[in-house]
Amino acid sequence: MCKICGCESGQLRIEGVLSPAHAHEHLHAHDHDRTHTHDHAHDGDGALHFGDGAAGASVPGRSQARLVRIEQDILARNDAIAAGNRRALTAAGTLALNLMSSPGAGKTSLLVATLQRLGDMRMAVIEGDQETSADAERIRATGVAAIQVNTGKGCHLDAQMVAQALDHLGLPERGLLFIENVGNLVCPAGFDLGEAHKVVICSVTEGEDKPLKYPGMFAIADLLLVSKIDLLPHLDFDVDRLIANARRINPGIAVLRVSARSGEGMARWQDWLRSALALRQATE
Repeated sequence: MCKICGCESGQLRIEGVLSPAHAHEHLHAHDHDRTHTHDHAHDGDGALHFGDGAAGASVPGRSQARLVRIEQDILARNDAIAAGNRRALTAAGTLALNLMSSPGAGKTSLLVATLQRLGDMRMAVIEGDQETSADAERIRATGVAAIQVNTGKGCHLDAQMVAQALDHLGLPERGLLFIENVGNLVCPAGFDLGEAHKVVICSVTEGEDKPLKYPGMFAIADLLLVSKIDLLPHLDFDVDRLIANARRINPGIAVLRVSARSGEGMARWQDWLRSALALRQATE
């Protein structure tokens, strides 16, 4: 169970590899030796037990303090694993991007079009979804290596999931690693995966007020991709208002307008990727 958002991760599956430990808790502190530590109090059914006092009655102050400590502990553990991911990616000269959006914003279609246009580069993809391997299959059809991570009831990827996926997938040395997160504009914003850049995708079929409704996501993003702009002639959508709202939350966010279908803006997106990769390699 994710103590930050309240979701349940169920049984994590990485392309046929089951991780039963994730059935009750999907964030454990470890390096790649898979050493786990547990310090949460559980009752008989595996649920976290909060509270203190007679007959199991909770003490509000203590319960709240305990909840805050657990949330801090989860994020600290995740950040430690993310730091290990980042060291491995940096050592390999790999630029990792965390692609995040609401469901249906067009992440996979945009990613497929991107991979097809960057065929001369080393690339790999980690696909995050609650169920099915459909998106990983779409990616592999382009000739790029991909691994599917199914989170069950979980609503986001975390650093340990990425570490496990990389154990099976391997690193595209001096190339690009795309991490397509679970479709969700809330929880993925809270979990560092070890990526170099966070990219939020917002389609023109959504509302211009998305940045105001989900400020946490837009606050941490380095780049906003406004997708499906080929549909603008058929919609009552104000792109400038969307961008203005995003910059109210994050004045420094970069913005690109793209269409996977028409190809508009894709050259600028490719240039951004190549420049970011060159900068990563220049700092090795």
